[in-house]
Amino acid sequence: MLRVLLLCLFCGSAFAQAFPIKPVRIVVGFPPGGSGDFLTRLIADEMAKDLGVAVVADNRPGAGGNIAAEIVAKAPADGYTLVNSQHHAINMALYKSTNYQEKDFAAVCRVATGATVLVVNNSQPFNNLRELIDYARQNPGRLFNASAGFGSAPHLATVLFETVAGVKLTSVQYKGGGPAAQSLLAGDTQMMFGTSPTVMGFIRAGRMKPLTISTRHASPSIPGIPGAEEAGLPGYHYTFWFGLYAPAGTPGPVLRRLHEAAARGLAKQETREKIAVQGMDATPSASPEAFEAELRAEAPMWRDLVRDSGAKIE
Repeated sequence: MLRVLLLCLFCGSAFAQAFPIKPVRIVVGFPPGGSGDFLTRLIADEMAKDLGVAVVADNRPGAGGNIAAEIVAKAPADGYTLVNSQHHAINMALYKSTNYQEKDFAAVCRVATGATVLVVNNSQPFNNLRELIDYARQNPGRLFNASAGFGSAPHLATVLFETVAGVKLTSVQYKGGGPAAQSLLAGDTQMMFGTSPTVMGFIRAGRMKPLTISTRHASPSIPGIPGAEEAGLPGYHYTFWFGLYAPAGTPGPVLRRLHEAAARGLAKQETREKIAVQGMDATPSASPEAFEAELRAEAPMWRDLVRDSGAKIE
């Protein structure tokens, strides 16, 4: 028995020393133009520098990230296929069934955390959050809200906003933040909660009007936009994050090598500045084990948020 254990340990160590010997793929469940895509391409570039092999971003949008998650859950547990995603407990609670479970993934590293921004089409008369809330209360369902898809950060930010503000919106689900933003610019929808990478360029160009960010107070990463409490909606607070996962069963040494490459990239000042420009903060986990512990601790909160929102997808 001891010989078998020692042999397994030796094989795992040898595998880690040989890793990587070919390109690594990071799957993301959203199309270009949103925070998931931006962060995936950024962390892929940084990890490639550290690992010495190509690290490729692979957009597989659809079903709120379920398609991407399923691809990685069923991939070989060798460290060459990862997914950049939010907490899997969200979709597990939101969808009646999925072709994967939380246990199908091994934690690698949290990447970044941010807030969403509530923006409106420039033709709308709302100049502050209170004006929008007053209109929405008097006209239930009359405001069309562009959303990045069921289970996305903007979707959850919206349903929490409806609960706290006591309003009812008509949300239109798109396949990512980019298409949602285009619908707002075209006037097909009147408002949206967008991740910072999705909307900040349009805000700076004067093509969208920001009313608030989805945290209680203003953020240095998103200057010039009030927090919800300052804007007149106390009690509203929502943040999102993305993190890297590998298939369950990936050897521990490989997980630690992947984490090391991601964390080193996220520690660079220039990387942190690129993320900050997009209104987010680099928040790498201390280790794969620390990220796993964070995931376990957060899971009940995300399940409760989805349950309390009343959102459910058959």
